[in-house]
Amino acid sequence: MPTRWADNDHYGHVNNVTYYSYFDTAVNAWLMHATGTDIRELPALGVVAQTSCQYVGSLSFPDQLQIGLRISRLGRSSITYDLAIFREIDNDLELAATGTFVHVYVDAETRKPVEIPAVIRTAATTLVTDA
Repeated sequence: MPTRWADNDHYGHVNNVTYYSYFDTAVNAWLMHATGTDIRELPALGVVAQTSCQYVGSLSFPDQLQIGLRISRLGRSSITYDLAIFREIDNDLELAATGTFVHVYVDAETRKPVEIPAVIRTAATTLVTDA
């Protein structure tokens, strides 16, 4: 994932809130790719219930990033993702941040919690770890 010109703030580095955008993009892009489904059209939606981020290093445009993703908890109606953002430096990766991202699945119309859709659960099981 590339950083964008607009990601930098007045201090010349990627603004803290932008890291959450990277998390959101990584999770939802992975879901669409892994399921082969436009997740926006499912009868249940994954809404963000919780996020956290620990900043380890600084990023700045035009850094190229890699986002690591795993699932640390697969519940009945929620998924907890663990993420790591790495900056590419030559042939190495430098850790910039780690975080968590929790999706709770709700009915698209009523917004009441529901079970994770089968297509999502099947894909999610491939990223579940014991950690």
